[in-house]
Amino acid sequence: MSENNVTKNTIVSAESSYLSLLARILESGNDRMDRTGTGTRALFGETMRFDLSEWFPLLTTKKVFLRGIIHELLWFIRGETNIESLVQNNVHIWDEWPYAVYQRGGWQLSQQEFIEKVSSDHEFAREHGSLGPVYGHQWRNFNSEWIDQLQSVIDTLKRDPYSRRILVVAYNPAQVGQMLLPPCHMMFQFFVTDGKLSCLMYQRSGDMFLGIPFNIASYSLLTMMIAEVVGLEYWEFVHVIGDTHIYHNHFDACREQLSRDMRTFPTMKFARKITDINDFQYEDFILEGYDPHPSIKAAVAV
Repeated sequence: MSENNVTKNTIVSAESSYLSLLARILESGNDRMDRTGTGTRALFGETMRFDLSEWFPLLTTKKVFLRGIIHELLWFIRGETNIESLVQNNVHIWDEWPYAVYQRGGWQLSQQEFIEKVSSDHEFAREHGSLGPVYGHQWRNFNSEWIDQLQSVIDTLKRDPYSRRILVVAYNPAQVGQMLLPPCHMMFQFFVTDGKLSCLMYQRSGDMFLGIPFNIASYSLLTMMIAEVVGLEYWEFVHVIGDTHIYHNHFDACREQLSRDMRTFPTMKFARKITDINDFQYEDFILEGYDPHPSIKAAVAV
């Protein structure tokens, strides 16, 4: 087998791990009700692995919203929990949750009007745009006690890269009741070998069609960013999912995705050398060679 065929097979295998899990859930998952009332078909305890050494695992069988992934990840890193800056960047992946709370309060704005007001009125955003102490808060200010887990990870990777305690926990039982949506991707750990950085992320609940492609790309990118900051090569992202599900109203969209051929993964590079995780800007991310199939729309279950 030629070197080019080996490389191509590696890329195909990486996307195939996602698609084969998608197909397996459709074929043999368990149908269950869920808190949204939509219903899911699910398997429990699944793992996927993605090699980051040459390629960036952005799915090609449908276009994935990378701009939203980057802005959301930077939002996490800044420790933000209000959707204001996201909607100002035209990223609307978190809109439904604060709007649902707003509606329950008896207010009359449509969702579009609500989002426009969050974007333009800072005081309104402060009152109605918060998600509670979710991901970024726990990453950078765990339990509201100024425990910066993300910076601790970076410092430990520089000082003691073979430590088995290089991890971040986002699921905080002491504050979970204050969150509009408890963290789904709830813990991630780093591992160094031969100067290469890998990340394992545990996700308690995974929406395979809408959420998981985002999570794969986001944590792969976070791994690359941290490797850049601490001077390591990037190696592998390992994705472990507890409740691994497809919503019943996503079945047709999944079947459409499964009917498409896989294409070559793109590559990701940074526009400049960065040594502080807080210095990354949207313009620092350069994606090359991304040629996906068109996006497939599906409703978010809230």
